[in-house]
Amino acid sequence: MAELMVRDGTWSFDGDVVRIVPGRERGVHKLRQDLGEFTVPLAAMAGIAHEPGRKGGRLRLRLRDGADPLLQVTGGGLPDEANPYRLTVDAGRVDVAEYFVDAVRQALMLEQIPDGPADHYLLPGPSVPLSAAGVDGVATFDGERVHIEWRWNTSETKRDWGPRNFALSELEAVEWRAAAGLESGYLRFRTRGATERLKPENDPNSIELWGFKKESGTTALLAAAVAARLPHPSAGAGKSLPATAPPAPLAPAAPAPLAPAAPLTPAAPPASTAAPAEDHDALLRRLRELGDLRRDGILTEEEFTATKAAVLRRFHTGG
Repeated sequence: MAELMVRDGTWSFDGDVVRIVPGRERGVHKLRQDLGEFTVPLAAMAGIAHEPGRKGGRLRLRLRDGADPLLQVTGGGLPDEANPYRLTVDAGRVDVAEYFVDAVRQALMLEQIPDGPADHYLLPGPSVPLSAAGVDGVATFDGERVHIEWRWNTSETKRDWGPRNFALSELEAVEWRAAAGLESGYLRFRTRGATERLKPENDPNSIELWGFKKESGTTALLAAAVAARLPHPSAGAGKSLPATAPPAPLAPAAPAPLAPAAPLTPAAPPASTAAPAEDHDALLRRLRELGDLRRDGILTEEEFTATKAAVLRRFHTGG
């Protein structure tokens, strides 16, 4: 039995599973605390390493691709401090961390665990029921159905569709992306037969995301809980379809046609040209949204200042 107990949490290994218990101190990311205690079977692991640092470093557990629905649905988009497979090691516990690494590596070698992709989820995903809030809506998932209620600041397009309800059998995939610069993040539920690509602010099957610590972490957990109950990506479902979300089949009475959104990664303008008017409008919209999120308590003053600076920096550099 190998066990590493630090302020950031506790990892223990009994030869078959790594048991991960997050710390409860203030510095531990909310996503990790919300995810809570869970176990990782040896068959899901691809490797482990201790990354030395000035104050002890960190322990990092690497999973096989496709083994964990949370890592699958977030696609590497989780901040490092929110990654449940990363543990900050105190300076006085480095020897224990190295012993822990040796124990897991030896077990992987003895059991000859492959480090290639998994063809099914080897972790069950977050527990349900779950509720997660974004900028313009709140999603709930009870293990069988997804329900979305819109907030006061949602777009007129989404309000026209009204509250959304999806049974798992109606869904082909769930997608999650963190916000980046002027581009909104989203929690998107893609229904079967989806063909249209819409911006998150106009997509009635998407919740728009801004910030991370208080909001997007829980949306990532909800996305993982849904993904864990849908066919595994290796089954081939949706491989030939774009990663987009369509309107659901049940439309409101005589809705106006929804125009396709612009590509997610438009070509950047030459450095010498001024930012297009639409970029300037997007900047003003983002700044207003950030102000609303700070006023509503969704973003702290520190998060507001950091996100605003990132938005302005991206706008002025054309990134």
